[in-house]
Amino acid sequence: MKKTLSDIDAAAIRGRTVVVRADLNVPLEAGRITDDRRIRASLPTLRALIDAGARIVLLSHLGRPKGQRNPDLSLAPVSRRLGQLLGCPVSLVPHVHGAKAVGPVESLPAGVIALLENTRFLPGETKNDPELAAAWAALGDLFVNDAFATAHRAHASTVGLANAMVARRRKAVAGLLMARELRFLEEVLRMPERPFVLIIGGAKISGKIGVISELLPRVDRLLIGGAMASTFFRALGLDTGASLVQEDSIRVARGLLEDGGERLVLPVDCIVAQEVVEGAEARAVSRTDVSGEDKILDIGPESRARFTDMIERSRSIVWNGPMGVFEIDAFAKGTVSIAHAVANACDAGALGVLGGGDSAAAAEHAGVVDRLTHVSTGGGASLELLAGASLPGVDSLTDC
Repeated sequence: MKKTLSDIDAAAIRGRTVVVRADLNVPLEAGRITDDRRIRASLPTLRALIDAGARIVLLSHLGRPKGQRNPDLSLAPVSRRLGQLLGCPVSLVPHVHGAKAVGPVESLPAGVIALLENTRFLPGETKNDPELAAAWAALGDLFVNDAFATAHRAHASTVGLANAMVARRRKAVAGLLMARELRFLEEVLRMPERPFVLIIGGAKISGKIGVISELLPRVDRLLIGGAMASTFFRALGLDTGASLVQEDSIRVARGLLEDGGERLVLPVDCIVAQEVVEGAEARAVSRTDVSGEDKILDIGPESRARFTDMIERSRSIVWNGPMGVFEIDAFAKGTVSIAHAVANACDAGALGVLGGGDSAAAAEHAGVVDRLTHVSTGGGASLELLAGASLPGVDSLTDC
């Protein structure tokens, strides 16, 4: 067990400087935030620290600037949006470390946030540079890692910073979001109430082999959808027309089908079209009737009904990946149906955990986010944890 912010007495951090690593990596278009979910997810930890009277130094990356300063990936829009959501100013420090970053931090009043510029502007961030980590650790009296989405990476602002803080005989603890992520994901792994259903969608099997292999022996049903279903169809010897197929994973799919038996459930019908565009002529066909220029773009109505029945009768659910190209209305019914089925199960008392950015966007699209037990902010990290891997960003925190 790791210490969390809840284990720290608020009086002990009043007037102290707390370094927080959050995940504020939000999508931008022309400098405007198009989805602020990750910013909103960071609010409980930041509000708790503000209420405790801490001075907050906030770190985050944004995009992939590859160790170079890129004005298009500045955290300035994030700073403004965070200030709006918190109802207080958030000062953006245009420097990531060094004397020009230390000055604004040293003059920071209690209950105020200073957001340092994009950590990935520095090459040492992704290389877990110990000197860079030590410089950040020197800014504060406590480190709070609330960036679950980066917990599977050993970077300077996560693992390095935690180790440097502990080396200074200070604590590195999980934030409220990180603690919540771990609680629900570990709960569904440790003692799932049955029936336990795993729903896997998305494009590729290769990125999800670990979690499928790890959980297949534990689940009562594994439901497969999305483009990856086409690779399983090919493993069955079926024609998939012009659908996306991961040729180098067909053998893996065949092995999973053999291992899973009746527990691994594939769609029995599909929505196909020849173009992936709005207004495309879409039709429902049996999985045995796909051919020619057909592209499989969603699960069909019979599959929706079968999957919905299995999900709504379950007591523990993990969902990662959409059932089709849900961004286009003609191919969204499968994903929306699954989202509502998971929400209905949660309404009836089931534990429903959703992971991955595409899945979260799908749940938002279906209007069911508030009805789900937990929506993870970390697709890669949640998959690694579900696959039984350790997370460096968690392992480096202070033990209870």
